[in-house]
Amino acid sequence: MFKKLGIGLVLFALLLGAFSTVHAQTTLRVLIHQNPPMVEFMNQFNADFMAEYPEITVDMTVVNANELAAVTQTRLTAGDIDVIDLFGFANSAQPYMTDVTPPSWQALIEAGLLMDLTDQPFVQNYDPQAIADSGTYDGRVYEINLGRVIYSGIFYNKDLFAANNVEVPTTWDELVAACATFNAADIPCMTAGGADGWPIFVGAYGLLGSMYPDQAALVEGLWTGTITYNDEQSLEMWRRMQIYARDMMEPGASGIAGDAAPGRFASGAVAMYPIGTWAAAAIEDAEPEFEWGYIPFPGSDNAEDNQYMFGKYDQGWAIAANTPNAEAALLYLSEFSEPENYQAFVNAVGFIPTQPTATLDTQIGQEVAPYLENFRVGFEQYWVAPTGAGQWALPWASFFAPFNEWEDPQALADQAQADLQAGLDAVAAEATAAP
Repeated sequence: MFKKLGIGLVLFALLLGAFSTVHAQTTLRVLIHQNPPMVEFMNQFNADFMAEYPEITVDMTVVNANELAAVTQTRLTAGDIDVIDLFGFANSAQPYMTDVTPPSWQALIEAGLLMDLTDQPFVQNYDPQAIADSGTYDGRVYEINLGRVIYSGIFYNKDLFAANNVEVPTTWDELVAACATFNAADIPCMTAGGADGWPIFVGAYGLLGSMYPDQAALVEGLWTGTITYNDEQSLEMWRRMQIYARDMMEPGASGIAGDAAPGRFASGAVAMYPIGTWAAAAIEDAEPEFEWGYIPFPGSDNAEDNQYMFGKYDQGWAIAANTPNAEAALLYLSEFSEPENYQAFVNAVGFIPTQPTATLDTQIGQEVAPYLENFRVGFEQYWVAPTGAGQWALPWASFFAPFNEWEDPQALADQAQADLQAGLDAVAAEATAAP
């Protein structure tokens, strides 16, 4: 009887314990975008996290990057998500802009859908400038950003530079002279995936940054009229962009696909390749023994204006303001933000780190490390076009032949300003007509 009662009590206790465990279990719902190295890392991180905290089950959803904003909006509104992967805050509607639609992240904050993380201890693990640039709105922190991408530099062939006695250029004139030396030796100066279009204007981001190191001020100036696309400084920018597109790019670059350009450079046939840091892995895959370096694009006559690296902030973490699992969500971000875990993430994904203690243990990481203190957010992360602006109202080198129709810098400058002014006039008229 006692033995049977004892067994019954034990079974009851086990059942009660199991019942309590089930009801104490938390399911943490996490949303990320498709990025194979990141997904692989997060699967392992989630497994380790659940092993450390068995009372929490991580339910992770992966969506395509171009679907992330819409899915985030839907699930936040429905209240069925806890931790969200957001891209770095960009393109915010500024006070000097008229009649523009705020970006999705700004709308989410203004709707009260993202948690204020300002006072969370793990925020202190990140570079304050990165937090300010990519996760702060109206003085409060809503995202911790996990990595930067640099797109304003030039890969250069160390062997060709040495063989032709060419010094690494630090000014525009030195870059022009370097290209002249290579061209005289029948060595193409630069290559890019011109068939895809975007590698040409991305390749000249550094030139734009050299001419206008304060990219936020450039955007404000274009909106307010203190800078125009056909003023003296901008006209010089257009002239240099034409030289870059017409004279520095190798003949036939307009026929090279974007994914073929890294291999073309790695073949050793071309001296330079202006593109973002993401191309480093493809260059190394194409030719592991190839010797290359990465420098800021020297687009200015003043070497001091050529010391910056421009780019954008990529993935970050945010938490739903109305989550019922706030404690688990904050723990998740805290564990991820531990320097050891964050370093493993950087190693896996290859981002330029946003934690000061982290290092990118690759060649591209070593190449950009000296410039990280001079990292600046690029133009297109600030730019919001006035409604009604024309197609040429952008500072893109890809507008020039042979990649597009323009051959006269003055004519392009005037058209760019006319297209911009059309938008500015339209929003001014709309504001005047408003009751």
